[in-house]
Amino acid sequence: MNSAPAMTATLLTPGEVASMFRVDPKTVTRWANAGKIRSVRTLGGHRRFVESEIRELLMEAVPAQQR
Repeated sequence: MNSAPAMTATLLTPGEVASMFRVDPKTVTRWANAGKIRSVRTLGGHRRFVESEIRELLMEAVPAQQR
């Protein structure tokens, strides 16, 4: 039996990230290509984003008054 803890980060699609920031999914892809946000690739080559990192960026991007 493998007793190592599994990595269970929730991953988001570009569309999910786009709706959180209220931008087009292509904008999210451009941010990732420019290195502004980190992404990971699935085995199929699709881009995914770690939810906790995106939520942290969102908190920095949105002024406290608008939350």
